[in-house]
Amino acid sequence: MKESGFDATIAAGGHAQFDVLADGELVFSKQSEGRFPEEREVLDALRAR
Repeated sequence: MKESGFDATIAAGGHAQFDVLADGELVFSKQSEGRFPEEREVLDALRAR
């Protein structure tokens, strides 16, 4: 994700978990939302921080 200005890594999780964290802060949680993020939703959430 360097082209977006963010340095991202992927960490394997369990139990179909899909969480996005930025500086230790939860940005998106599939468990909380009940769905995967829409296209660009994670980038928009990161930019809004």
